Amino acid sequence: MTDLDPVIHAAARLRITATLASLEPGDRITFPRLQELLDMTAGNLSTHLRKLEEAEYVAVEKSHQGRTPVTFVTLTRRGRRAFEDYTDALRAVLGGEE
Repeated sequence: MTDLDPVIHAAARLRITATLASLEPGDRITFPRLQELLDMTAGNLSTHLRKLEEAEYVAVEKSHQGRTPVTFVTLTRRGRRAFEDYTDALRAVLGGEE
């Protein structure tokens, strides 16, 4: 049996990763926009992003636009590969392909 990546497998992190994977490679999204899309609290989203960041699946970049702080989130190459591997493993578990 194929193991599912426990970092991605948690429902909230799977939603985050799937959303980021829908962007073109290298594209990024602001934290508030991601929060809005996923309908998550800032604290909950931050906690799950930290776990994904520790695994090097996402990169979180904090900067400023003028005087306003802004946080961008992007899926790393490693994260994209992990998501692809996860979806392949899930298909295998469901009997779709190996």
